[in-house]
Amino acid sequence: MALADPMRRRTVLALAAASLAAAMGAGLAADGFRRDLAAARQRLAGRSRLVDTRHGRIELAEAGSGPPLLMIHGTGGGFDQALAFGAPLVALGWRVIAPSRIGYLASDYPPGATPDTEADGLADLLAALGIDRAPVIGGSAGALPAIAFAIRHPDRCAALVALVPAAFAPGRPPVRPPTPLARAIIEHGLKSDLLFWLGIRLAPDAMIGTLLATDPALVAAAPAAEQARVHAILRDILPVSDRARGFAHDARFAADPPRQALERIRAPTLSVSMEDDRFETAAAARHIAASVPGAELLLFPTGGHVWVGREAALFAGVDAFLRRALQKEGRS
Repeated sequence: MALADPMRRRTVLALAAASLAAAMGAGLAADGFRRDLAAARQRLAGRSRLVDTRHGRIELAEAGSGPPLLMIHGTGGGFDQALAFGAPLVALGWRVIAPSRIGYLASDYPPGATPDTEADGLADLLAALGIDRAPVIGGSAGALPAIAFAIRHPDRCAALVALVPAAFAPGRPPVRPPTPLARAIIEHGLKSDLLFWLGIRLAPDAMIGTLLATDPALVAAAPAAEQARVHAILRDILPVSDRARGFAHDARFAADPPRQALERIRAPTLSVSMEDDRFETAAAARHIAASVPGAELLLFPTGGHVWVGREAALFAGVDAFLRRALQKEGRS
């Protein structure tokens, strides 16, 4: 049928153009998603190995030379996140041992896994590597197995650093998403590579505020290199599908952390946090420092959960603390 009416003709042409643009946009988005997912998998390929323990296989990567230390990553991580967080310590002369926690990437998820069984697996890992004793740093949800390691394996724990610890604090309610958008990000975006990818493309500030518990305005005001570091932390959670079991584990234990017998820890201990961490880990850091005999506390007023603008000072403090601990043992 001929389109004799010029208005009708223009309307149909506009709708056709819009449909074509949408189709092209969807195609470009699909191409971008496939490209970025492939790049994420390539970034992980060939960088790790598997070690058998009594608590299943643990994926492991290492970087640096010097005194060994265990770097235990947080929610959404893996050996890659642990290496990224440990990079300043590699530059300061440490050998960073970076396992993927249970359920993350290629590490097994044993039935009935808890922070205690994670800690036992870490002890097995050190034994398999021929390391008798080493400091352990646990970041965010990784602080729970790091604390359990110090409690359950004092002979292997040379020092403990609880970094922005997602650990128990008296009177602190369970961590819950503060908004419907945050709840949607957690409930859906962490179960689908595509939805997560769309989130970091379309709503990066919401993702930073929700998943990294950091004020997006703080990130926007930071130097370019620091902005890049924060966005890399978020981007490198992809592929989320390879971390799903770990997410579920952390949702069980880190959202409402169990009490741990902090008073039993005898290793030198440092707890570190930022006052504006939206996960309120400053309260847990204070509790750890008050409960572990002789523990030290390092608090910064700002920085959020990923210590924006504080990395140099933070890891200089951690380095100095660890070297003091090893000097006391005569192992520096």
